[in-house]
Amino acid sequence: MRINKRQFLVATGTAFAALSQRHVLAARSEGENAVELASMTDGAIPISADEHRQRIQKAAQLMRANDVAALVVESGSALTYFTGIRWWRSERFVGAVIMADGRFCIVAPFFEEPSIREQMQFGDDVRTWHEDENPFEQVADFIGPIGAKARIAVEETVRYFIVDGIDAAMPKATVVSGAAITRGCRMIKSKAELALMQVANDVTLRAYEHIYPRVVPGMTPGEVSSMMNDATRQLGGTPTFAIALFGPASAYPHGTRQPQVVEKGGIVLMDCGCSVHGYQSDISRTWVVGKPSPQQQRVWQTVKRGQELALETIRPGVAAGAVDQTVRQFYADTGFGPGYQAPGLTHRLGHGIGMDGHEPINFVGNEQTPIAPGMCFSNEPGMYLPGEFGVRLEDCLYVDDKGPVLFTPLTPSLAHPFG
Repeated sequence: MRINKRQFLVATGTAFAALSQRHVLAARSEGENAVELASMTDGAIPISADEHRQRIQKAAQLMRANDVAALVVESGSALTYFTGIRWWRSERFVGAVIMADGRFCIVAPFFEEPSIREQMQFGDDVRTWHEDENPFEQVADFIGPIGAKARIAVEETVRYFIVDGIDAAMPKATVVSGAAITRGCRMIKSKAELALMQVANDVTLRAYEHIYPRVVPGMTPGEVSSMMNDATRQLGGTPTFAIALFGPASAYPHGTRQPQVVEKGGIVLMDCGCSVHGYQSDISRTWVVGKPSPQQQRVWQTVKRGQELALETIRPGVAAGAVDQTVRQFYADTGFGPGYQAPGLTHRLGHGIGMDGHEPINFVGNEQTPIAPGMCFSNEPGMYLPGEFGVRLEDCLYVDDKGPVLFTPLTPSLAHPFG
């Protein structure tokens, strides 16, 4: 009968368990008694009202170029991107209508108007609806006669009930995807956006450096993740995720429900990120607690070389898919894959990042969009060996006129993952 790791730990006797628990408690005590981590975000500057205004004007320019009369965005990152208003998604429509002439309004429930106005940095047009009224009539009223037979764009993550409601309220209009408009704005980051992403990445890397010596045999994923989140908060970031995978579980890119603990000689794979004024980090590190095996060393070095090859391929004008293809071909030449097969790299090489952890476009084989200055990506060529372990090294970057610029340095070596 095959036993899992938790059953194995129980079977090895209470002495080993007690020893591991002492190590865990010692690590916790060291963390609790260490000098408190200083915030790294005090000087971070939020996106200004002027920049939000500029974004709306750029959206309007793109609407005119794409023969679109209006753009509708709902609560979420797109609403925040254009207006600065942070609002959650629910069954009640809250959103913005941006016109091709640069005018915009907010549509929201009547009882939410005071809270909405509290967040507004500029503009004063709020169209409200009562609980027994149709909010999409407010959308149609603001767009007016110009939209009767026009093209009305919706941001690509807008939910169907909103699209359906606009369609019903404006039956002669044509509802179309607003991806060309919103991507045209959001994919190219400003200096202010890059500065916030730099701070977020600095926080996550510093949190890693803090917890690395405190991860010891016997710890659970929950304990390690909590330690990472605690460090992130002390450093001034808002934790967004902290995945901790050990041993065979590290072969599952996004984890498993199987019990697991840190073991001596075993892989620790972590994938963590935070937010600073709405902008994201996403960094993965993999190391071994103790001495690595030759197989662990070989796979780790292959992944590191994959990261380096990706950086050598990223250039303005190159199709984003070519970056994925270059690394995947290297893996195949090394004996992994082919393609997206395991053992090998089973997911895309990387994704866009900004206000959302995953944004268009991706480093994936069939992506033909040219890389352009101002785009931001993750570079994460993982390697997964089912039943054994996985390795993922991930750093984020932006593209300038010459090529990629890393937010964080690549991890130096398996023996010294943080230098």
